Amino acid sequence: MAKRESTFINMVVTLFLVTGIAAAGLGFVYDLTKGPIEVARLKAQNEAIKQVLPEFDTLGNSFKTLAEEGGDSLEFFPAYKNGELVGTAVKTYTNKGFSGFISIMAGIDNTGNFSGYSVLEHQETPGLGSKMDVWFNNAEKPNQNIIGKSPATTRFSVTKDGGDIDAITASTITSRAFLDALTRAYSSYEKNK
Repeated sequence: MAKRESTFINMVVTLFLVTGIAAAGLGFVYDLTKGPIEVARLKAQNEAIKQVLPEFDTLGNSFKTLAEEGGDSLEFFPAYKNGELVGTAVKTYTNKGFSGFISIMAGIDNTGNFSGYSVLEHQETPGLGSKMDVWFNNAEKPNQNIIGKSPATTRFSVTKDGGDIDAITASTITSRAFLDALTRAYSSYEKNK
C-alpha cells in the first residue's frame, strides 16, 4: 500500500472527520445523560424543599416571579398540611459569592421567619466559603443562626457591616452573598405572599 502524500486538502478532510466524529459522540452522550441528570436535579430540589420547610403533606403549584432587585426570577413552592399553608420554599440565588453564583433553597414559614435553607449550588472555596451549608443554622450560636429570624426583625448583614449575623470565619464575601440571597428571597416572598 502506497503512503498518502500529506496535502492541505487531506489535512482539512481529516480534521473535519475527526471533529465530526467527536461532535457526534458528544451529542450522543448528551442525549443519553440528559434525562437522568434532570431526574437527579428534581430529586435534589424536592429533598431540599422537604429539608427547609416545616412538615407538610402536599406541595402547591410552583410559580416564578422576578426578584425585587431585578435579575433572574425566583421560584416559589408553597407547602400545605391539611389544606393550610405551613410555609413556602423559595429557590433563590446570588452572583456575589467569592467565586460567583450561589443557589439556595430557603424555607419561610407561615409567620414569615426562615425555617431552614439548603445550598443547592456553589463554587466557593472548600473549607471556607463552603461552610455556609452548616454555619448559619447553629442553634448554639445565636448570632450565626438565621433559623427563626427574618429580615423584618433582624439586620441580615454581617456584623462587620453593622448587621446582626456573624460571618463565616475568613469568608466574609461568601457570608455577604449568602445573606444577599436570603434577603432577595424574603423581599420577593413579602411582595408575593
